[in-house]
Amino acid sequence: MKLYSWNVNGIRAVWNKGALQEFIEKHDPDILCLQETKAQQDQSPVDLEQYEEFWNSAEKKGYSGTAIFTKISPLNVIRGFSDEISSKYDFKDQFGDTSKEGRVLTLEFDDFFVTTVYTPNSKNKLERLTMREKIWGPAYQDHIVELQKSKPVFACGDFNVAHNEIDLARPVENVGKHGFTDEERKDFTELLDKGLIDTYRTLNPDTKDVYSWWTAWGGARARNVGWRIDYWLASKSERPKIKSAGIHMDVMGSDHCPVSVVIS
Repeated sequence: MKLYSWNVNGIRAVWNKGALQEFIEKHDPDILCLQETKAQQDQSPVDLEQYEEFWNSAEKKGYSGTAIFTKISPLNVIRGFSDEISSKYDFKDQFGDTSKEGRVLTLEFDDFFVTTVYTPNSKNKLERLTMREKIWGPAYQDHIVELQKSKPVFACGDFNVAHNEIDLARPVENVGKHGFTDEERKDFTELLDKGLIDTYRTLNPDTKDVYSWWTAWGGARARNVGWRIDYWLASKSERPKIKSAGIHMDVMGSDHCPVSVVIS
């Protein structure tokens, strides 16, 4: 089974470029998780008959949002966090309410959950770092713990953090900047401590210069000055099922590229 994740930075844009169609034809994922769809489902031009579509769009049109396209019908669909988790945290800050931005979508299957996330960016001047560290991170960790009480989890998406120095091209220059602060990296470590593995790094512990996002400035993608901020995480119990984990840097159409995991 092939599980893919891709921050498309606008599903209408990537479809209109023909990039999504080309990607589907070449890679043929069984489950495709998307972030930053920037659309309501009724605004989407996507027409892929082989997939069922499940969406969690932001209340604000043209912003954020997640979706999962699947060839396998799920048992259950969970949009956002559970009521129990939602009642514990105040997701509002000066920029809005992160619980209403369509950032988490989860499908339950027979043997596991697949959950996708578009983690809030802490912003250039770290204006949203407190939300990211004190509210979003703990809530998402609770979400993973809650799911794993029932079944193993495959968790993917744009986590908006490079975990370790190997995960970005210029770590020294970016220490303390958004996406590579101590707080964000610690949060990701704590997430893994909830019983998860980083599938790509587990299978490729020393592989360098492999990234999933590049800034649009300065020809960063052509020069491969990038960051690995998109991940497939998995419950440790699922490690024997994982056959490969990939980062598909050749796939164009977004400022991110897809990441994948193949399971038996």
